[in-house]
Amino acid sequence: MDQPTPPPHLTAHKDHILTTLLFREARRADLPYLVALLADDRLGRARENADLPLHPDYGAAFDTIAAAPDNRLIVAEHRSAVVAFCQFIVIPYLSRRGAPRAEVESVHVRSDMRGQGIGAALMTHVIALARSSGCGMLQLTSDRTREDARRFYERLGFEASHIGMKMRL
Repeated sequence: MDQPTPPPHLTAHKDHILTTLLFREARRADLPYLVALLADDRLGRARENADLPLHPDYGAAFDTIAAAPDNRLIVAEHRSAVVAFCQFIVIPYLSRRGAPRAEVESVHVRSDMRGQGIGAALMTHVIALARSSGCGMLQLTSDRTREDARRFYERLGFEASHIGMKMRL
C-alpha cells in the first residue's frame, strides 16, 4: 500500500532535518546519550540502565570499541544533539575471495525523531562507509519482534537471506 503524500510543511521540516544532520565518530562525552538511545524502546528498557552515573561497564565497552581499528560508533547529530547512532564493524573474511564484510549493529534513532528519515540517512552513510572500506557485503541482525525495523531494512535493500542464531552466555 502506498504511503500518503505528507503535507508540504511536513516535507520541508523533514528535508531541513536531513540537510542539517552531521555524521561523526562518537566521543566519550557522547556515552550517556548513546546509552539513553539504547534504552529508548521496549526491548532496551528491559536490558539497559541509562541512569547517571552510568555503570562503569558502559565506559569500558566504549573504550574497547574506540581502541579497535575496525570497530566504530557512528553518531548522527542534529543541532548539536545526538539523535541516532550505530556500531559499524569491518570483519576480515576468507570466503568470497577474502573480501571483508561490514556489520552494522545497534541502530537506534531517538524515539521523538523517528519517521523523519534519520535512520535511512544513517544507514545510507553506513553503506557508503562499507563500500569505501572495500567491503563486499553489509550485514545486520534485528530482533524478530521488531517488525517495523525489518520492513525498514527491506526498503533499504537488505534481504532476510539467513537464519540468525544466538546463544546467551
